[in-house]
Amino acid sequence: MKVILLENIRKVGSIGEIIDVKRGYARNYLILKNKALFASKENIKQVEKIKQDLNKKDLEKKKEAQIISEKLKNREFIIQKLSTENKELYGSVKPTEISKIIMENEKFEINPSLIQPIKEIKSLGSFRVKLNLHSEVQTQINIKVIAQEENK
Repeated sequence: MKVILLENIRKVGSIGEIIDVKRGYARNYLILKNKALFASKENIKQVEKIKQDLNKKDLEKKKEAQIISEKLKNREFIIQKLSTENKELYGSVKPTEISKIIMENEKFEINPSLIQPIKEIKSLGSFRVKLNLHSEVQTQINIKVIAQEENK
């Protein structure tokens, strides 16, 4: 299915580009999230007209992402979780929890879908987490998981 991209998407394409993707990906993700339009003749003409505006918006998003990246780069955030005697967690640390911690500490709202732990966080210790803030801006933070004291 041919679609026109309305924003830069990493490993897919850039604004205004007409790409061929699988029908499900186009309908269920790109078009649904307003990241692309079906590539009809009318839409192609419309995108050509608004391409400059889209590029300006994308540059603004990129600048914002770079500011957030500079402030968060290599920062360490501490999460307290209940754990077993052999330092394994009951459950794992999810991107939503990491997003909440960043919001509480730094007042930056980062969508959990942009947060990628390098490996699953299932035990106590320090872990690297990658943040995809923009298609061209990535940064890493550290998550330190410590034992939460049980109230007895």
